[in-house]
Amino acid sequence: MTARDTQVRDLVRELLDLAGEGTAPIVRAGHPVLRAVALPYDGQLDDDELAALLALMHRTMRAAPGVGLAAPQVALPLALAVVEDPGVPSETLTEVRERAPLAFRVLVNPGYEAVSGERASFYEGCLSVPAYQAVVARHRAVRLTGFDETGRALDEVVTGWAARIVQHETDHLRGTLYLDRAELRSLAAADEIGVRWAGEPRPEAAAAALGFTLTS
Repeated sequence: MTARDTQVRDLVRELLDLAGEGTAPIVRAGHPVLRAVALPYDGQLDDDELAALLALMHRTMRAAPGVGLAAPQVALPLALAVVEDPGVPSETLTEVRERAPLAFRVLVNPGYEAVSGERASFYEGCLSVPAYQAVVARHRAVRLTGFDETGRALDEVVTGWAARIVQHETDHLRGTLYLDRAELRSLAAADEIGVRWAGEPRPEAAAAALGFTLTS
């Protein structure tokens, strides 16, 4: 194990000790860890430590609440992420956004590539950039590769909102925030007006009112 690996393991142990059965603090934009490329996970933790870290990330994501959380968001420079989406109660939003529920899963050293040139533009936010949302044109379908927490290889096509979550969280592991890909004229505070824009099935009224072009 390298000195860097030992340092990361020490960071994980410290975080687990501080959090206990609670949640971890989520770092915000401006923290250098969010702009660094995460280290590939290569067994730096023993099985119990990895399980405890993933459980902590899961609790933290749910409490926030969010639909994904990458290790850099809890100040750990490791290529690990957790995702889970209960979906939305609106049938219209579910259909237009292709937002079927996504069961909890772990992504280890994930990567993605576009399956086609088709994109979908919707508002999204980030736990590390609280109180704002913006429209991001994402690949509608991506090929997800990597591993799960057991070491099983992942190689599958993910579509719709699940593909958006995968892209968002994997970007975190590359030092990229969603704002780097966003249509900045769409940026909206999460207040009454912003919620109205973000609540559209597709942000067409927001595009007309705020003066940006939807990419699809």
